Amino acid sequence: MVDEEQPEAVADTPAERRSRMPLVIGAVLLLALGGGGYLWQSHRAGHATTKAAAVDLSKAELYLPLEPAFVVNFRDDESLRYLQVGVTLMSHDPDAINVAKAADPVLRDGLVALFSNQKFSIISDAAGRQKLQEQALAVVRKIVQARLGRPGIDALYFTSFVMQ
Repeated sequence: MVDEEQPEAVADTPAERRSRMPLVIGAVLLLALGGGGYLWQSHRAGHATTKAAAVDLSKAELYLPLEPAFVVNFRDDESLRYLQVGVTLMSHDPDAINVAKAADPVLRDGLVALFSNQKFSIISDAAGRQKLQEQALAVVRKIVQARLGRPGIDALYFTSFVMQ
């Protein structure tokens, strides 16, 4: 009985090995490709994270308050009105901030002209102030564009707004 079992076990083993060989090669190939793909993706994701961090660091917000606050008089239908506006510029571009500092008298002149030509009935509500803020940003961007070659200023904020 022992003799009968051994030849069968010996006879089945080479056939099993031959039939399993493509399966083993396929599994090894699949594991190698999967591992390589994982390494490639993790390496690629690491670079994307590094680039995103570098972009975020270079996009720091820089602020330039235009001091002192703007004070203008303008006529309403019946009386003389007074407007005091504090303005701060924001940019992600240090060159634009430097150009705005150097062009402070020109910026102030353009903004004083804009603020003094307003109507009380328009800028007394929030929509009017928002429109005035957009117009002031356009004035500043135009001046910086002329000197720098690009608008550079991303936002203009009214840090105080007093009408009387």
